[in-house]
Amino acid sequence: MVSSLQILPAADLRRIHRVQAISILWMSVEVVIGMWTARVARSPAMTAFAGDSAIELFSAAVVLWRFRSAARGEHEERQAARVAGVLLFLLAAYVLVISALSLLGYAEARPTYSGIALLAAAIVIMPWLAREKRRLSFRTGSAALRADAAESALCAYLSSVALLGLALNAIWHIRWADPLAAIVITPLIVWEGREALRGKACGCC
Repeated sequence: MVSSLQILPAADLRRIHRVQAISILWMSVEVVIGMWTARVARSPAMTAFAGDSAIELFSAAVVLWRFRSAARGEHEERQAARVAGVLLFLLAAYVLVISALSLLGYAEARPTYSGIALLAAAIVIMPWLAREKRRLSFRTGSAALRADAAESALCAYLSSVALLGLALNAIWHIRWADPLAAIVITPLIVWEGREALRGKACGCC
């Protein structure tokens, strides 16, 4: 495994910086638009998606920081992974609560076309980011990049499930589809959180 920036080819470092910068930019878009949409539409599925995007933003920033500072090593990566894991468990619990409230009729998810557009874009962008990160992790031997690639791949899966729930609600007005999609997503969030606490990628990429 590569442990120092000095032994990495300059071209690989530039690619890592570029991919992580794109990832941070797109994750920021997902978080801002996703959270706003989730709040306006009272959408549990969008809440789950936006919350996971916030964790991925954190992960992408940590990886970029990791490859900008050779003085900091695996200990910092493990600490960051543990924090991300705890946040993911908290997110899963929150999503389950708001999904249950929605299914019980205390809050009704509304159709959100901006959410649908965001999820459709994520389905296109996230697999590309996952492939680029996975390829760079093979070239550099970085476990942090490998885990970040797994999270990007998971985001594509989450986007697909959430998009299905939002589309069913928007087109056929199936109100329970949105919170049900969030509940379906939750085990994937828990799995990612558990693997983060163990210092491993989720293996879905």
